[in-house]
Amino acid sequence: MKKITVLFILLTALFACRNRDQNLTADVEIPVTVRELHSGSIEEYVNTTGTVFPKGEIELKSKIPAAYYLEKNPATGRLWQLGDRVKTGSLIARLEDEEYVNSVQMETNQLNLELMETELRKQESLYEKGGVTLKELKTAGINYENAKTTVINSRLKLQKTKIVAPIDGIIVDLPYYTAGTEIASGMTIAKIMDYHTMYMDVMIPEKYIPVIKPGQMVNLTNYTIPEDTITGSITQLSPAIDPDTRTFKGTIHIDNNDYLLRPGMFVNADIITQRKDSVIVVPKNIILSRQRGKTVFIVDRGIAMERIVETGLENITEVEIIRGLQKNERIVTSGFETLSNRSKVKIVN
Repeated sequence: MKKITVLFILLTALFACRNRDQNLTADVEIPVTVRELHSGSIEEYVNTTGTVFPKGEIELKSKIPAAYYLEKNPATGRLWQLGDRVKTGSLIARLEDEEYVNSVQMETNQLNLELMETELRKQESLYEKGGVTLKELKTAGINYENAKTTVINSRLKLQKTKIVAPIDGIIVDLPYYTAGTEIASGMTIAKIMDYHTMYMDVMIPEKYIPVIKPGQMVNLTNYTIPEDTITGSITQLSPAIDPDTRTFKGTIHIDNNDYLLRPGMFVNADIITQRKDSVIVVPKNIILSRQRGKTVFIVDRGIAMERIVETGLENITEVEIIRGLQKNERIVTSGFETLSNRSKVKIVN
């Protein structure tokens, strides 16, 4: 009888301790951070990468052997340098060779053209009066055209003594030669790139054929400009699939108005396939997968309530909530891992 009494006392004490522990646990407030839900925008996109190239690029080379002289940049008053912007027609360098210039005989050819033009006008006047034959008139015309062609060729030859920018752009390569150095024909004088607009070729997995279309917007980023996003658009898509990589080629046009991207940069591109505005958007990492579906936690009067939600568009970081949440509700964004339905919480943000 005494043993039974002792056992009963021990069981009663154990039961009381257990209830007290449960009450203590029930009173614990789990710290969480929350965010009030508002309407927002979400974009679904296909991510790819590639190298950007300038729309315009040209390498200027010497066409004759001559003495090299670098010209001055009119905007700065100093000799042209790497990174200088040039306009179409800007004189970059000149090549001097007196013997070459004399051999062109520009002045002589110009005088001959003037004589041939005078002779042609004379023959035309005489022909109208019957003073010369049609053959003589045509001969004068041929002589004039030949003289004009000779002058044009002379000008083209003289243009070889001037290295002129044929496009607007920026000097990206400018090999150094000492002033007056004799350089050979075919030597690189300067390289100019126009990267105000750029393009990028990308290889896209074939599963995205149904969703990638010309005209879609593209957001581009590079690790050197983490705070800036440059916009572009899909301009061309190849209809052929590469059998080795199971990808197809696309071309992206890029508006690089602020010159943030540089030729040759490796760029991350997000091709926007869908966009929705004025919808509820939440961080993707707060959605829990349960047997009964996807759930999140909201907080109401200090109590965490688990909600089953239906999702729509999504990307790497965010997801659209189609059903299960309302605007202005407070959703748990951290601390949800240890929550259960109707847990007491303490908001710490």
